Amino acid sequence: MRAALDLAKQAQAAGEVPVGAVVVQDGVIIGRGFNAPISRHDPSAHAEMMALRDAARHIGNYRLVDCELFVTLEPCLMCAGAIMHARIARVVYGASDPKTGACGSVLNAFAEQRLNHHTIVSGGMLAEECGAMLSDFFAVRRMQQKTQ
Repeated sequence: MRAALDLAKQAQAAGEVPVGAVVVQDGVIIGRGFNAPISRHDPSAHAEMMALRDAARHIGNYRLVDCELFVTLEPCLMCAGAIMHARIARVVYGASDPKTGACGSVLNAFAEQRLNHHTIVSGGMLAEECGAMLSDFFAVRRMQQKTQ
């Protein structure tokens, strides 16, 4: 999760919402990503998507079986779908997302028994640190908007 937090800092430095993600296989990071929808003009350029793409390129396969995804913010529904399609075995997230979280905060895509892949999900790893980074980012953004 520390590596994901470092990536979130890169997103923040680029003016993006500070979310970072890493894909781990056998204890080794094989994919890295941070939020980049603004700079890439791509609504799908969430940290998880970027990390999944990087990992898939790294191993030469879109199936990331037996891999784990660590992300600083609870994945949204789009990312949850990609995680399932990639066959990620386990997702660990930091802060919950009460507005768009798809791991239990708003809905739980991973609990849907009718789907053919079931990922183990756990949240709360370094939650305070992950959440503080996001809260601070949005507080600064709100202050900047007030002064404009």
